[in-house]
Parts: sequence; structure tokens; C-alpha cells
Amino acid sequence: MNYFTKKEQLVIMFLILIIIVISLFSFFAKKNLKLGEDDLDTINPEDLLRELDKNTEGEDSLDEENNIIMVHISGEVHMPGLVELAQGSRVIDAVKLAGGLKNDADMDRINLAKKLLDEEKIYIPKIGEENTLIEVLSESTVEDSGKINLNTATKEQLMTLPGIGEVLAGRIIDYRENTPFKSITDIKNVSGIGDKKFEGIEDLIITR
Repeated sequence: MNYFTKKEQLVIMFLILIIIVISLFSFFAKKNLKLGEDDLDTINPEDLLRELDKNTEGEDSLDEENNIIMVHISGEVHMPGLVELAQGSRVIDAVKLAGGLKNDADMDRINLAKKLLDEEKIYIPKIGEENTLIEVLSESTVEDSGKINLNTATKEQLMTLPGIGEVLAGRIIDYRENTPFKSITDIKNVSGIGDKKFEGIEDLIITR
């Protein structure tokens, strides 16, 4: 005697199937969890900490290296030579590392607030020193190759470039005060300098 209709039998079979699936899922889930716990027991927390410290030290060293610049300071300072500074440092910071200014240093001709760039040369003049020497040193913005250094050139020097007038020269200087040029292509980030204008000056400019 059949106590269930065909439809009821199908419903019961479906429910049984669901129960089986849930049971299997629960079984394998517990098995995997147990394996995971066993694996965790074999891990030494001290080894993990040492590995984490090692990776962190490597990242910190790389960051520190990228944030350090080296400049050459000479003239009227007590310890002229090469000094290492953090990126964004100013002339005053280099002067301090060089032992400070001598008594006869001409402070009226020094911009102590000027931001420094990697590989830059700083010269501290003496009171009464002829301007000719200072002018020669300031012309280091124009390299031996005759190219203009975008990071150190004056507005007048920038205006010697084809297609660069007073307005664009000012924009270049404003840009580098916030973000030093790392590549000559960065000049295209300056408003008013596109690909065509860049092609006319790319062989005449450098960034260091």
C-alpha cells in the first residue's frame, strides 16, 4: 500500500538529499579545520616575527636610501666637503652639517632657505669677494654640454630655450619648487608645455 503520493515522495527524497549534502559539507569543513590547526602548531611565532622584521628593515632601508641626497658645500664653512641630508633639506641644513659659517662669510649673498637637490654644489662666498667667482659657480646650471638644468636654472636661463617665455619659465620654477624634475619628460607636466614644444627643447635640457 502506497502511503505517499508521487509528489510527496519527490519532496522527501529532495529533503534527504539536502541533509546528505549538509552532512558531507560539515564533515569536510571540520577535517580541513583540523588540518589547519595542526599546521599552525608547527609554526614558530618567533620565526614569523624575525621574518617580518627582516622584510620591514629592507623596506625601511630602501625608503631611507631614496630620501637621502648628497651635496658638496665649499667656501666659508668650517668643514667643507660632501654632506648627506634628507630630501627637502635647505642650505641652512647643509651649513650646519659643514660646521657652520665662518666669521667672514657673506650672508647677504646666501639664500639659506633654498631647497637642495641631489648632487648640488653650494659655495659660501667671503665678504668682499669678487662677484666674478660667484657668477662662474652659479653658471653650473648650464652644464659643460651646454644644456640647461631644469632644477637649478634661473628664469633668464630658461627663457633662452626655444618657445619658453617669461610666463612658461615662471611656471617651470613654480613646478620644481614643489616637485623637482626627475626626468626631462616631467616638464610636460607644466601647463603650456606639450609634446610639440617638448620636442623643440628635449635635446637642450637636463635634470641633474
